Amino acid sequence: MKHLSGLDATFLHLETPEMPMHVGSLNVLDLPKGYKGEFYEDAKKFMASRIHLADVFTRKLALMPFDMTNPVWVEDNDIDLDYHVRHITLPKPGTNRQLQQYVARLHSSLIDRSRPMWEFYIIDGLKSGQVALYTKVHHAGIDGQAGVEVGKAIFDLEPTGRVVKPPRSRPRASNYQLGMAELATAALRNTAQQYVKLFKMAPAIARAISGLAKPDEKAAEKDTAAAPKKFNLFAPRTSLNVSITNQRTFAGRTISLAETKYIAKHFGVSLNDVVLATVSGALRHYLADNNELPAKPLVAGVPVSLREAGDDTANNQASMILVSLASDITDPIQRLKAINASSTSSKSTMNRFKAVVLDDFPTFAAPWLVSGIASMVGRSGIVNLLPPAANVAISNVAGAPFPMYFAGALVTCYYPVSIASHGTALNVTVQSYNGRMDYGLIACRRAVPDITEIGDYMLAEHKLLMELTQKHPAAAGAAPAPVPPKTVAEPSDDETEARPVAAAKKKPAARKKAPVKVAAKKALVKAAAKVAAKAPVKAPAKKAAPKAPARKAAPAKRSSGAAPRAAAA
Repeated sequence: MKHLSGLDATFLHLETPEMPMHVGSLNVLDLPKGYKGEFYEDAKKFMASRIHLADVFTRKLALMPFDMTNPVWVEDNDIDLDYHVRHITLPKPGTNRQLQQYVARLHSSLIDRSRPMWEFYIIDGLKSGQVALYTKVHHAGIDGQAGVEVGKAIFDLEPTGRVVKPPRSRPRASNYQLGMAELATAALRNTAQQYVKLFKMAPAIARAISGLAKPDEKAAEKDTAAAPKKFNLFAPRTSLNVSITNQRTFAGRTISLAETKYIAKHFGVSLNDVVLATVSGALRHYLADNNELPAKPLVAGVPVSLREAGDDTANNQASMILVSLASDITDPIQRLKAINASSTSSKSTMNRFKAVVLDDFPTFAAPWLVSGIASMVGRSGIVNLLPPAANVAISNVAGAPFPMYFAGALVTCYYPVSIASHGTALNVTVQSYNGRMDYGLIACRRAVPDITEIGDYMLAEHKLLMELTQKHPAAAGAAPAPVPPKTVAEPSDDETEARPVAAAKKKPAARKKAPVKVAAKKALVKAAAKVAAKAPVKAPAKKAAPKAPARKAAPAKRSSGAAPRAAAA
């Protein structure tokens, strides 16, 4: 048996029917040319040969007597693949929006805790002829970076796959669950070890806390001109910060990784800062549409990995920092710089605490106590009254920079599907994959009924930042980066030609709008028009360097099928 850490178990204790605590991904797959088989059956056989490569596929929970402390992981010797790997056919016409809506529905249901806590869905019926793979795994056993490691177990670098050594045969246990006495003894022993560990770390924790009162010498040396305004203790209240239901809505969008890196290098910020600025600009427009944009800046809860390099353990090793989205700043470039200053400050504080952040802590009586509090908070509506700590959760996970294959089919996209929670009804998670930045937006459907609008605004904000790189000089000390080829807006299911997303976006009839500020609307339309008319950008040349012959931007290739269109569905 293996004990869950305090952090891992927290995701179990906080789970309610309204707030499932599992994470997943949506991949659209290109079947091999001339494929005539039954992909669901092939995928099931494929998984049967791979599940021993990752613990998450073969372990289940064993609960402690009276829930007096955290459960443990035990091996399950009877994996029912017909249960864990499922088949769904979309109704006609099989659009990408239908696919994403179905994924939202699947993501709203709880995972069975009596089995290994994972489910895979093979989804066909797409009008493109492609198939989709939707996966979900409980967060108690995996975080974002550990998910990438699990992906290495099921994905290949070649369509022919790789030779996987079968698992060693082991004697099959006859008991379905461990005995009460064995579990109780293990619980008491583990709790004692947690208290000893906490006692040993107490001096280091005290030094870290006292160190907060001392100025950071490295930070003092930096230019503080772009430092954000005074950070408020609480975030402003918006329609995103309410108690949620179990109903979910999901949207996937794709942005060029090369363009995102170019923007970051041009303005002298990090890739993650550009992601935060893209979401910030989108939320500004989305909230302004309904006269909801607060005067105070929005705040993002950003997970920070505590995992050491090379650690592929399937558990949670992360903390969270709060970063100002500077949504009160109109100018996109100044907003980006303010976000950079806020994130740098928060990361600096976290780095001073990182060594003493506990992912395992005493949890005696936590299962029933925390679960009861979580249920009460969610159903009492108290979240609707308390000021939120963060308005939105934004996470950025580094994925594979090369193409991958699942059961011989090419993985064309990798949209993350994360967790919406009470008080934070919207979660935006980004995963890089093969030159793409795949954004997965998951939210409570009642709090965010028009999530596709936020996705469209994100695409428009990214295009605007790309345009501004040609109007503003590069940051001091930043070497000119090669400009990536201009990307063409990806068409939706009902379109035949690519066109800028923001210029053609329609509002869903179901959402009742308050009177919209005319100035804000005109500014957005004007920005979208400029982006649509903009010619391919050119890299700024060095003054002393000779002029290179002009090179025409190659037209972006459009691949047929659902994956390219998923970004604008």
